[in-house]
Amino acid sequence: MDELTRTVIERGDLAHLALFLWASSSTALLVWSLREMAKVNQHFNDFVQEIASLNRLFRKDD
Repeated sequence: MDELTRTVIERGDLAHLALFLWASSSTALLVWSLREMAKVNQHFNDFVQEIASLNRLFRKDD
């Protein structure tokens, strides 16, 4: 990576390097946030399933 950075700086494409770093970091942040949202969604789904099972349990007692 150091060689690549040095080559880009020598050619004067510093703006391209900055744009690449920004795009890479924003893509990584998007992937991370989507994974976290998927985890939260799964936990919420588990919670709803537990509530549904409790409702079935209490309904049988009536």
